[in-house]
Amino acid sequence: MNTRVGFGYDMHRFQEGRELWIGGVKIDYKGLAGHSDADVLIHAICDALLGAASLRDIGYNFPDTDEAYKNIDSKILLKLTDQLLQSKGYSIGNIDATICAEQPKLNPYIPNIQETLSNILNIDLDCLSVKATTSEKMGFVGREEGITAYAVALIQKL
Repeated sequence: MNTRVGFGYDMHRFQEGRELWIGGVKIDYKGLAGHSDADVLIHAICDALLGAASLRDIGYNFPDTDEAYKNIDSKILLKLTDQLLQSKGYSIGNIDATICAEQPKLNPYIPNIQETLSNILNIDLDCLSVKATTSEKMGFVGREEGITAYAVALIQKL
C-alpha cells in the first residue's frame, strides 16, 4: 500500500456583502473575498488532498482566471478534487483541519461542517477532524480582518 500525506493552507479577508461559507456550511456573518465562494476550509482541504497526490494545488486545477469557477460553490471543487484523487487510484485515509478566526465563533458549527464534508467525500465522520481556534488577537486574523485554515490529509493507494 502506498500512503501519502499532504498539507493545505488558505486565507481570505472579510468582505461585506458576501455570504460566509466554512466547510460547506453557511454561517451568519460577513463573508470572505474570493473568486469562488471563498470557503477557506474547503480550499485548505483541497490543497492538502491535491498535494498528497502530487496534483499541484487548487489554483492550478481550478484557476481564478477561469470564469467557470467564478462564485462557484466550493463543495463542487471538493467533489472534483476527490474525483481527481480517485482517478489516480487514491482513497482518503483521514483529514485533520483547523480554522483560525477571532469571529465568528465556529465551535457550534463544527458538527454540521464535519457531516457536510464527510458526505461530500463519502468518508466516515471519525476520519475527519475539524477544529476551531483564534490567533489570540495577533496578526490579520487577530485584528478580525480575515480567516485562515490549515489541513493535513492522509491518502492511500491500494
